[in-house]
Amino acid sequence: MLQQFLHDFGYFALFLGTFFEGETILVLAGFLAFRDYMNIQTVILVAFCGSYAGDQLWYFLGRRHGRKLLARKPKWEAAGEKALAHIRRHPDLWVLSFRFVYGLRTVMPVAIGLSGYPPARYLILNGIGAIVWATVLGYAAFHFGAVLEGVLGNLKRYELMVLGGLVVIGLLLWLWRRSRTPKA
Repeated sequence: MLQQFLHDFGYFALFLGTFFEGETILVLAGFLAFRDYMNIQTVILVAFCGSYAGDQLWYFLGRRHGRKLLARKPKWEAAGEKALAHIRRHPDLWVLSFRFVYGLRTVMPVAIGLSGYPPARYLILNGIGAIVWATVLGYAAFHFGAVLEGVLGNLKRYELMVLGGLVVIGLLLWLWRRSRTPKA
């Protein structure tokens, strides 16, 4: 049942998850690849595509409507100002690495677009950053499964508990982040 569900919807869910945020769903997909429910190379490719496409969209929305987007959420506005300060000091470094900084994944491309960062340069450096992120995080989760199996023995008997635990952790992180966002 799980295998059929992942075959039918797993990569699409991974694309959507990485399009909007990404870390939790990529870790889950990397673990599922270790368990042979998904293919790790395809997981990395799909995570790259989702992350890259989402960040490109946010960047272009930032170029066109950056201030309006940031003003919609007070937390985004504060994070956007902080992001703009970082971008002004080290623009290329931030384009390459922002997805590794928790809490800046969505607002940073908007701020980069707002800053006037050149589109062609963003296209290239964002692609490099996205492939490094997808590869590092995907393989880290894949190898985490190997370490977990080495510690616990045969993971098959713990599989549902581990998957359930990862889903619960992802849900709790989402709820925690949502609770910290001020209501407009």
